[in-house]
Amino acid sequence: MGFSLITGGAGFIGSNLCGALLEQGEQVRVIDDLSTGRIENLEPLLSQYDQLEFQEASITSDNHLNDALQDVDTVYHLAAAVGVKLVAEDPVRTIETNIAPTEFLLKAAAVRNQRVFLASTSEVYGKNPNSIWSEEDDLCLGPTSRPRWAYGCSKAIDEFLALAYARQHSLPVVIGRFFNVVGPNQVGNYGMVIPRFIDKALAGENLTVYDDGQQERCFAHVDEVVRCILKLMETPAANGLICNIGGDQSITMQALAEKVIQKIDPTLAIDYVPYQQVYGADFEDVRCRVPDLSRLESLIHDKPSLSLDEILDEIIKWKQARLDT
Repeated sequence: MGFSLITGGAGFIGSNLCGALLEQGEQVRVIDDLSTGRIENLEPLLSQYDQLEFQEASITSDNHLNDALQDVDTVYHLAAAVGVKLVAEDPVRTIETNIAPTEFLLKAAAVRNQRVFLASTSEVYGKNPNSIWSEEDDLCLGPTSRPRWAYGCSKAIDEFLALAYARQHSLPVVIGRFFNVVGPNQVGNYGMVIPRFIDKALAGENLTVYDDGQQERCFAHVDEVVRCILKLMETPAANGLICNIGGDQSITMQALAEKVIQKIDPTLAIDYVPYQQVYGADFEDVRCRVPDLSRLESLIHDKPSLSLDEILDEIIKWKQARLDT
């Protein structure tokens, strides 16, 4: 039986990964300071599995992180500042959370020869003009005067660090760049668009779409993303590589809002709001964000494939059930 550590394991993706590892018979330790993660995500697992250990602590503390790394075989490093709203409002926290703890973790893992999965993000591509993004594409980040790019830049540094440790210290590390991971139990507190739209519609309120609504995004179900993570970690050929992980069927935010309205309450309308009104005058966005999944498929012969309609129907059903209780 393996022993895994999940940093940020009380978050949306982390708690789902935790459940999947426990189902496989793994012993799992979670470290999370609950600043954005929620203990509610772990409570069902804590009551069901004796082999789950939870530490409420910050990975920005070297001592706490070092304690959490003891005796584990595999590290899933998911702890990070999350969501466009948080990044725009607190760039200092974004940078501090994303860089220094990752460097400490990689150094400690290299000494112990632990396997590492590093969760990264499509944000590292920045404003790359390509219609589909592949892992070897250039990063095109905006100016440092725009706090939006602090997140992508800090995660890019994490990737550079991880690849440096892989090259210099033969650290078995896999980097996953996530593209809009969604599913039941996700909250919209930090700008996540699908839970935000569904919550509004279920409350009988018009949906708020930023800018002109023609931004394109892709969505993947968290269960399929977790499945891909686990398969990558079982694939030696993935060591030292970056892999896009997400859905590859894009939709505009206007069309997404229209789809949610049609499924919940066709009488609702869409209100269009300028980005600057929500995130400040210096905010910038990316118009199109679509991953090339050919590397992922070549390594694990799998990719997220659930349709957006299937994903939305499940999330709506889940949220409606909680409103009825």
